[in-house]
Amino acid sequence: MDYLLRSRCSKECRSKRIYFRKDAQVWTSNNADYKNNIWDKGHLAPAAAFSDSEGNLKATFSFLNCTLQHQRLNRKEWAQLEQQVRNWAKVFGDMSVEVDVLFESNHRVLPTGAHVPSGFIKRIQFPDGTTKCFYFPNDDTLNKNWSQFEIECD
Repeated sequence: MDYLLRSRCSKECRSKRIYFRKDAQVWTSNNADYKNNIWDKGHLAPAAAFSDSEGNLKATFSFLNCTLQHQRLNRKEWAQLEQQVRNWAKVFGDMSVEVDVLFESNHRVLPTGAHVPSGFIKRIQFPDGTTKCFYFPNDDTLNKNWSQFEIECD
């Protein structure tokens, strides 16, 4: 998943959004995969970064843009890094963001048949060409600071 993050004014509300299937030919997950467990619908391209218009915001609520993400990771370190990237964009300008969803050979498969990613790599390219990379295991991140997940970029 790649996207360009621009410094945009937030004006649309994201409460009570319903996730939708964009293409019936592509299977990702559905609501049953997230019911009564520790998995959140983790946005790959964050809704808050695209809340400048109803159309842009709605597009982020597709099952193609979410992944089974541990609730503590999604609500803590992942969300904190998303906010940091938006802050950087306000200061430095447009940022290019790439998210790799990783599956180890022994990754978890839910009773619904959904495959749970093992982890995520987020690459952030600044306007001057420098890059920061972060690796997050798809697990309880134990309230670490998002900056503790920074790794060397390949």
